[in-house]
Amino acid sequence: MIQWQYYPKSDTAPLIAATVISAFQEANDKIDSSEHKLDSNRVLEAITPHLEAAGFQVETGKKAADKIHVPVLFGLNGQVDKSFDADAYHLESGFVLEVEAGRGVTNNQFLKDLFQACMMNGVNHLGIALRNDYRGANDFDKVLRFFDTMYASSRLHLPLQGILVIGY
Repeated sequence: MIQWQYYPKSDTAPLIAATVISAFQEANDKIDSSEHKLDSNRVLEAITPHLEAAGFQVETGKKAADKIHVPVLFGLNGQVDKSFDADAYHLESGFVLEVEAGRGVTNNQFLKDLFQACMMNGVNHLGIALRNDYRGANDFDKVLRFFDTMYASSRLHLPLQGILVIGY
């Protein structure tokens, strides 16, 4: 079952978020973590046709040429000095999507995703997809508790308009 939460909770999710949610819903039978133990690349593969149809650039492999590089810093003559990789990127809306599996919470990968999205030039929205079921635990719920706390405390101000958390 696909679950999702958009932050801040006081805002409605933008249309591009609905597109991402729909991609996961369309692939639910193939990616449901209560039924399948897929790595993040296989989950991304299953949603790729839906994302590409919506105008996303999607990572196609592990080689440098297959990755989606989103600029962070620019140097001499406007050349990109630093970039971070994203699983999927929608340039027009500034939406970056990261799909996680086992490392999502265990290795705090969702925090690295958050940090990198905050540094990326032109990125307004971050989507993080996590398993509902990972070794008997619910990574989706753990990340929601983190973002609930972060937004409730109001001590940290992000340069993002919003964050979409998806449980698959």
